[in-house]
Amino acid sequence: MPFIETLDSIIRDIIAPQAHEIDQQARFPRAALDALGASGLLGLTTSQSMGGMGLGLAEAATVIERIATHCASTAMVVTMHYAANAVIEQFASDEIRRKVALGQHVSTLAWSESGSRSHFWAPLGTAEKVQEGYLLNCSKTMVTSAGEVHSYIWSSRPAQAEGASSLWLVDARAEGLTITKTYDGLGLRGNASAPMRCAHLKVTEADLLGADGAGFDVMINTVLPVFAVLNASCSIGLMEGALAGAIQHVSGNKLQHLDSTLADLPTIRAYLAKARIRADQARTLRDDTLTALSTGRADAMLRVMEVKASAAEAALEVTDAAMRVCGGAAFRKDLGIERHFRDARAAAIMAPTSDVLYDFIGKAICGLPVF
Repeated sequence: MPFIETLDSIIRDIIAPQAHEIDQQARFPRAALDALGASGLLGLTTSQSMGGMGLGLAEAATVIERIATHCASTAMVVTMHYAANAVIEQFASDEIRRKVALGQHVSTLAWSESGSRSHFWAPLGTAEKVQEGYLLNCSKTMVTSAGEVHSYIWSSRPAQAEGASSLWLVDARAEGLTITKTYDGLGLRGNASAPMRCAHLKVTEADLLGADGAGFDVMINTVLPVFAVLNASCSIGLMEGALAGAIQHVSGNKLQHLDSTLADLPTIRAYLAKARIRADQARTLRDDTLTALSTGRADAMLRVMEVKASAAEAALEVTDAAMRVCGGAAFRKDLGIERHFRDARAAAIMAPTSDVLYDFIGKAICGLPVF
């Protein structure tokens, strides 16, 4: 992959050195986003005809995994941008698409609502048809990169049509758009995730992404595969970072009275072995999901649901194992293990949550309607 060298230089020079401060200060990774944009990596999935790289989900997964190994906050910001860009590529204007390709337009999803929770395809916010366009009125519970992007892929009930939802490209500068609470979270502290509200926000027909009422199909068939695979890739990267840190610690610290390292203890090796297996299982399922999607396999949507839940739960286990084998040292901020541990908590409770996905998967394998 020709972009790997560029990506790794940004990780080495900007993302990895700033990861600790971004977490500690809950600071948005602006320098990383600027560098990724200037390099063309934010336009990775934008078509070449618009000036983008024209690459696909497999390459995006590689980007997210490598970033998350060092900074999951940055990886999640890019994940949400790539997920939003799946909609932008399909429905937005050429002008916006060219700006994405140039790294001059960053977007994110604004879907989550307290009234529908993991049923993200069923917003309660409204779009009212008026003479000059539409008025959006809605509250979102958690929007990644809130206040830091150029646009939001915003969901609402249909304005006039039948269906579960409609999608809109909402300009971040639009009047009536507010962040209602600042974010101070356990993990992913740098991704500026916050609740937002739009009140009588004016949009036009040109801002409608797809047909009125057709949001469900776009959410499930276009965005969910991208989001699930990249969310899983973030979890996989987290696991790799935690394992690398734990292995370095136990290999480099000694029981001096025995003249042996912590890695000489069979119990510690067993924890690391189980963690390695778990991380490899998650990656294998992720890669099979990519294959299922690219070849149009019948089980592709089943894999999409499985991959997020599997990787999220694996990340909980692997980062817990890393904390255990590093003992009291893992509680130090400078070691970095506890940051991976905290960041890993998010995926399991990020909609659709692992528990909701288990229900969806159960329905699918029992031949019942999933959504």
